[in-house]
Amino acid sequence: QVQLVESGGGLVQPGGSLRLSCAASGFTFGTYSMSWYRQAPEKERELVASITAAGGSTNYADAVKGRFTISRDNTKNTVYLQMNSLKAEDTAVYYCNAKVLRGPSWYYFWGQGTQVTVSS
Repeated sequence: QVQLVESGGGLVQPGGSLRLSCAASGFTFGTYSMSWYRQAPEKERELVASITAAGGSTNYADAVKGRFTISRDNTKNTVYLQMNSLKAEDTAVYYCNAKVLRGPSWYYFWGQGTQVTVSS
């Protein structure tokens, strides 16, 4: 079955950096785009960044452009989110997402999430 396991969250001061990782299994990782989402308290889940299957194209939410970088290592079935210049408003649970084709249908799979807290 599809599994996505995030790690790397924690408490960091404003201006600091964190690197999130998401280890994937149960599907052909290198053939699917991957995404990071986040959800802050009392807010809807929002797309942060996405990357195509081969890693040649990326997309970012306006709020994180220039500060966050999504990347992937298809030899390790892992997608990363490097977060720099963190702000208090980046505080959220961050989720890894895969949209996988199963038969005739697409399915969204989510990890358990990793908490990122930006505070002094």
